[in-house]
Amino acid sequence: MAANKPALTQKFVVDPALDFVKTTTRTITRRGVMWLGQTCNIRCHFCYFLDRINSTDHPEHAFMTIEKAKRICSTLVDVYDNNAIDIQGGEPTLFRHINELVEHCRTIGLMPTLITNAIALQDLRRCVALKDTGIRDLLVSVQGLDDTYDSIVGVKGASLKQRHGLENIIKAGIPIRFNSVLSKPILPQLERIAQLAVDVNARVVNFLAFNPFEDQQIAGKRNATNVPRYSEVSPYLNAAMDILANGNVECNVRYFPICMVAERHRKSMFNFQQLPYDVHEWDYGSWSWTGQQPQRMKLGDCSPVSDLAKETYAPIQYKGAAKPIADAARKLVMKYPGLRGPARKVHMSVSKLLQAKSDHSTELSPKENLYRDNARLRSTQHCRYQYDRACNTCDLRRICDGFHGDYAALFGTDEAKGVQLGKQVDNPKYFIGEQEKVVEKEDFEWAL
Repeated sequence: MAANKPALTQKFVVDPALDFVKTTTRTITRRGVMWLGQTCNIRCHFCYFLDRINSTDHPEHAFMTIEKAKRICSTLVDVYDNNAIDIQGGEPTLFRHINELVEHCRTIGLMPTLITNAIALQDLRRCVALKDTGIRDLLVSVQGLDDTYDSIVGVKGASLKQRHGLENIIKAGIPIRFNSVLSKPILPQLERIAQLAVDVNARVVNFLAFNPFEDQQIAGKRNATNVPRYSEVSPYLNAAMDILANGNVECNVRYFPICMVAERHRKSMFNFQQLPYDVHEWDYGSWSWTGQQPQRMKLGDCSPVSDLAKETYAPIQYKGAAKPIADAARKLVMKYPGLRGPARKVHMSVSKLLQAKSDHSTELSPKENLYRDNARLRSTQHCRYQYDRACNTCDLRRICDGFHGDYAALFGTDEAKGVQLGKQVDNPKYFIGEQEKVVEKEDFEWAL
């Protein structure tokens, strides 16, 4: 299928007849996310929620009620000013109220996407129903092809079913994006997956490093037999990204050191500091709330809404600290009134507070600096990212997370390649500002 995509567009009046344009303007995302429940029809070995999917009595396993799902969606609009949402499970197409939920999202101004394996969509009627109720697009998890896919997801014949689902999505006229996890078995197929994305006219392809979030954090699940080294990934990844570039398909690589891809592809590298600038990624503010267990369970009320500034800075313990540190903390409290109240468990050292404060870029807005501080909290404290000695002299260190702590424990960090540009890069948009990114028509007003 030949691609027919609009050219690069900068900030000016856009033809409202266009479904989407491409732009190099970088704006903080307004997309939220929700997990309906960890019920699924496949078993990907790298799934973040595999234990919850396998355990029917886990509090997050069963799908929530449609009433609770609607309340969460309305909160994303009313509290967090989100205008789009990724709805996922488990597998959201199995949720019996999914069409009603999609319609509700549209009604309240929340443009809905499903993250799906598309297997249930081999029934064309399901695709038509999603189209009729207002689905914006589908983010299809293409985790391999043919027998490799069947082996990865643990279901014989799953690849053929997914291919039929893709055909039906196209027939129904629903836009497609791809997700692919960079697990070891998939590497020889990356070029074919990239070509498939071009052939089905996918708008975006995301490659995600196999990282230990959620259930994957349990020791022993990730090892050298299923996790590839970054240097092993690089040649396959560069070749696949070349195919996508030639096919005019946007490509993003998540949670992967910037130095481990060819220079021509640095604009596609999205680590924690870059993620908020992808309109198809999740807003850190609302994600911090929907990621809490009460918002993932079938039963029980939702937890109180959270504030990103408080989530970012309140964990810093500054009571009784030296005067310069206490002064810095007081300034943060004045800047973010939501900080008032008792300090909570320490997640960031006081020295990190001073570093974060001194690292605030004059090139970024206050909101962007807040999101950058939250990104650093996620990488350094939540994921224990590490730098190699080569990173100490790398000009990209200030905008790169380095090596995930779990990966470093498996393989070390000596694959790092210090990048020398002749200047220290301090703006997380330095490379990604060159990328042409898809922006849908509903986002033209704020994202262009």
